[in-house]
Amino acid sequence: MSFRQIFLVLKREYLTRIRSKAFIIATILIPVAMITLMGVGIGIAIWDSGNEYTIGIVDETESLYPRLEELAPGRYEDFSSLSEDSLRSLVMSEQIDGYIFLTEAHITEGESPEFISSGAGGISLQSTLSSDLREVIRSERLERADVSADIQAIYESEVDLITRKLTEEGKETEDNSGFLTAIGMIMGVIIFGSVLGYGGLITRSVIEEKTNRIVEVIASSVKPIELLLGKMGGVGALALTQIGIWLATFFGLAAAAGPVAGMLLSSSGPESTGAEAGDQTANAPAFTIPDIDPSLIVYFVIFFILGYLIYSALFAAIGSAVDSEADTQQYMMPIMVPIMIAYFILI
Repeated sequence: MSFRQIFLVLKREYLTRIRSKAFIIATILIPVAMITLMGVGIGIAIWDSGNEYTIGIVDETESLYPRLEELAPGRYEDFSSLSEDSLRSLVMSEQIDGYIFLTEAHITEGESPEFISSGAGGISLQSTLSSDLREVIRSERLERADVSADIQAIYESEVDLITRKLTEEGKETEDNSGFLTAIGMIMGVIIFGSVLGYGGLITRSVIEEKTNRIVEVIASSVKPIELLLGKMGGVGALALTQIGIWLATFFGLAAAAGPVAGMLLSSSGPESTGAEAGDQTANAPAFTIPDIDPSLIVYFVIFFILGYLIYSALFAAIGSAVDSEADTQQYMMPIMVPIMIAYFILI
């Protein structure tokens, strides 16, 4: 086995693909698409649609509606004087979004209220109404039980858990389990996507060379093992280059997010001028990324390389066994099963 021949195949694979328009476009567009996707997701999560719903309340208890009105002013209206047929007409004419009948049985017997609507608001509105009704009915039950305000406050209070972990030296540090879990998921998805994406690239490369009869010329100059290792090395180097660019972009944006977050937080507070504004800017909380253990990066690289080597060889074997890309589907299942099992274990 000649390492010079392997290097020549590797160099050809790497230079041919890194200069292609597909590689350049994908390298640029995929980070942009990911940032856009994250931005859209965050925007949807914090977006206030501004829709105001009107819910008619028929309160036979004469005690729950005032609580609802106090809890969410403008959302609920008292229609106790109207019949159910009139309420249905209001819903059908879209003058109100729905109505709820509240009776003593909802307080004393634990019956669940019914919300009649035209479907406006969907699950989000239903969840909001459920939360509001649960709170006001609970408060009314506590008041009827002659529970003092202090005990009601204790009952409604919540306890948050603050977690810290001990280092090997016995010092307490921040417990970044949530952040590290997200990092682990991201790394797993990177390995999963890379194995499939770049492994498929090797498959298509082998099929293309077979179809164009290039492989017959190459086989007269290099051994099959040299050709395989060269292809795997070339596409692997291409993968490391592309992922390196993406990671550099990610960390660059993350580093810039700290000052930007600080500026946004400082500007969202009360207006101030002069030295007071300077003090607010200086004391504004900044977004910081928790420290990552270097061993995590080392293990990621090791598993990435080993996973790529194993599955890229299998993908190359599929390419050598078929004559067209359409025929590869029947051979993909034996390879996809262990990959999917690993992905489920990751989750």
